[in-house]
Amino acid sequence: MRPNIGEHDYNFKVKNLCKFLEEGNQVKITIMFRGREMRYLDLGRELLDRITKHTEEIAKVVKEPKLEGRNMILVLMPK
Repeated sequence: MRPNIGEHDYNFKVKNLCKFLEEGNQVKITIMFRGREMRYLDLGRELLDRITKHTEEIAKVVKEPKLEGRNMILVLMPK
């Protein structure tokens, strides 16, 4: 994902993410930052927090959001 993802694209990805979690798979979510987007790391963090809130009933956080290079990564697993 990118930090400025559109609403429709976000909903589509969260829907697929929920499907993977319901099948019993772990999910790794990566927010990629390019160029000037590195100035807006807070947008990436807000996006990952939003995903966590949408999936809190079916998933728990394995790895908290962490910046690794130009990517911010979050890992979820089914409850």
